[in-house]
Amino acid sequence: MAHSGVAFGTSGARGLVSTMTDALCFAYTVGYLKYLATLNEFSPGTPVAIAGDLRPSTPRILRACAAAITWMHGKPVFCGFVPTPALSLHAFTLGIPSLMVTGSHIPADRNGIKFNRAHGEFLKSDEVPMRAQDVTLPEGWFDAAGTLKHDVALPPLTDVVPDYIARYRNFFGPDALTGFTVGVYQHSAVGRDILGTIIEALGGKAVPLARSAEFVSVDTEAVRPEDVALAREWAATKTFDAIVTTDGDSDRPLIADRYGDWMRGDVLGILTAQYLGAAAVATPVNSNTGLEQSAFAKTIRRTAIGSPFVIADMMQAAEDGFAPSVGYEANGGFLLATDAEKNGRTLKPLPTRDAVLPILCALVAAKEHGNDLAALLATLPPRFTRSDRLAEIPTTQSRAKIETLRENIIPELQELGFLEACGTLQHIDQTDGLRMTFESGDIIHLRPSGNAPELRVYVEADTPERADALLALGMSRVAKWRA
Repeated sequence: MAHSGVAFGTSGARGLVSTMTDALCFAYTVGYLKYLATLNEFSPGTPVAIAGDLRPSTPRILRACAAAITWMHGKPVFCGFVPTPALSLHAFTLGIPSLMVTGSHIPADRNGIKFNRAHGEFLKSDEVPMRAQDVTLPEGWFDAAGTLKHDVALPPLTDVVPDYIARYRNFFGPDALTGFTVGVYQHSAVGRDILGTIIEALGGKAVPLARSAEFVSVDTEAVRPEDVALAREWAATKTFDAIVTTDGDSDRPLIADRYGDWMRGDVLGILTAQYLGAAAVATPVNSNTGLEQSAFAKTIRRTAIGSPFVIADMMQAAEDGFAPSVGYEANGGFLLATDAEKNGRTLKPLPTRDAVLPILCALVAAKEHGNDLAALLATLPPRFTRSDRLAEIPTTQSRAKIETLRENIIPELQELGFLEACGTLQHIDQTDGLRMTFESGDIIHLRPSGNAPELRVYVEADTPERADALLALGMSRVAKWRA
């Protein structure tokens, strides 16, 4: 870890493809299995489910992971190139470990391995003991460059897709989207075909759009200008009731209304939680505060950014007797800790990020609201969030700049022009990064990314125009930090 630059954190192991050698991926997987063995979740003969996204480097890394499982006397179960939640549903149902080779939304020159325990995601408490495992590579399996030489092939495919589709058809019903036409922006998302199949399984019409042979790094939290333009172009045809897509491993959703306006993930989370009648909601500190203003949940728990934090608080709420207990993130990923019931049907828990559930909840709720997603969105409190990222700024540099701001908050805010633009500083939240609330109701939140050399900038305001202006202000000021 120290020498490769491939770090291990809340999203698993991630790094440049050039540094994620077969030997390194093998070592990470062995360490993972050795840690699970201390928890009695792995032993010789244990099946380990594996799957991957559509990055060019994914098949190679999958083979290295399968080799590690084989060397540890486990049984690799190859689930194909499928969404992360489809893999998780299969593995959690069987109570077996699983790993997903994916870099999610980050560029194709990077990749990662996301590890799960037998019944849920890795939590922060799992990181330290996994890193402490001692791993020795088998002699003769790798060349000097770390390339796998030992003859290990992926096992035959285990098809996990039918159960994933049935999960939603059985809950929403085969007629839930009858009369709806949905554009499915396919780009290179691993769930691009499955998403369309699910929509049609619910009675809707799915129209594939812009399928790509190259990997496209779609970030549902920082939508690219070209994707904004594409959605508006498709909407201008007046063909679609909505347009949907996901990120690379299809655990985070993105949905646009008939006008081609992409919905923010934290707003989608509110609609989804509301539709499911959630009693408890766990969500990171950067999610839209319209959640509190909507006042439907009995308890709201704000967390640090990252699904492990959301899961921990969501599961605690369930243990405290709140049901349904749900969680979501600003990137749109939605998690379910308990049974959810609707129209006499029950949806079982899936405590990992899922893109399909929030997409379907929004579409079905829109159908029940005059077939108009935009009108449904207008029923929520008027709070608007925006986010962007300052790329290629080292994490250490971002942290140093934020620490300087924290230690000299008023002079630094004056220097940045935030006080002049937003008024008196009213509140600081240091749950994750530095989140500043001003007397105007404006919010500016600065945070180093946890999985890429980027500085994240989040803002919130009472109008979309103000949110746009606030984001532009924030990005222009922190851009100077790169120097």
